[in-house]
Amino acid sequence: MSAPEPTMSHAGAAEAGLLVLVDPVARRLDGESVRIAKDVLSAGAEAKICLPEGPEEFARALARRGHRRPVIVGDDRALARAVSLLHRERELREGAVSLVPVGPSGSLAVARSLGVPTSAVLAARAALDGVVERLDLLVDDSDGVVLGGLRIPAMGAAPPPAPSVWSACRSLVRTLVRPPVGAHAGARLRVEADGVLLSDVDRPVRDVSVASAGGLAEVTVRTGLSRDPVTARARTVTVSGADFRYRADHRVTGPVRRRTWTLRPGAWGLTLPRG
Repeated sequence: MSAPEPTMSHAGAAEAGLLVLVDPVARRLDGESVRIAKDVLSAGAEAKICLPEGPEEFARALARRGHRRPVIVGDDRALARAVSLLHRERELREGAVSLVPVGPSGSLAVARSLGVPTSAVLAARAALDGVVERLDLLVDDSDGVVLGGLRIPAMGAAPPPAPSVWSACRSLVRTLVRPPVGAHAGARLRVEADGVLLSDVDRPVRDVSVASAGGLAEVTVRTGLSRDPVTARARTVTVSGADFRYRADHRVTGPVRRRTWTLRPGAWGLTLPRG
């Protein structure tokens, strides 16, 4: 059965008013783009501008928004923070969120993938007169949310330790006993999609990726024993086994021994440009 078409509706910025939450990182990195976003939004709607200094102030301002529609001025992390807070308040379905992306290009990958304009002017205009698209959301069993996708292992999760005499000795030993070329390392993980086993702990797993795709979660498992990945589409994905870390959007979480993600179709609304 084909996935339902995304639901679109009018943003209604002028009628409801806006709560403009400016992430402190955005203010430090690109004050000019922040100023432009505030000017465009204030000129087009009744807007309350909030300049929180940290996550706690951000959360309080969002919780006190009343009937105002939140507009986040910041990067992917700021957007994920807002969506996570609204999810925990069980208010994601009550309205929509807008984003004016401000930050380095690498911190805006999720925004680009969702169709948010990278220009502060265009994104602010979309927040004022765009349309709301209902998007899927991955929710884990600890109530965490994933907007874009997740990956196991979390590449670059831990910085290398400072060099020392002992670490140099260990490095030499590893070099001397290195397995032959062609041997594959990997985590010992059990991966299930809707209860169907994709990989078990007897097969080393090099990489697991999960992303929403048309109302289902798309799972890809690469093992050290085969060049061909195992793929599946499912509502729920469970990974268990040895301690592992995972990267969800830009956040690294773990170590955990077991985690289940559930795909919730159309769980949240994002304001995007018309057409």
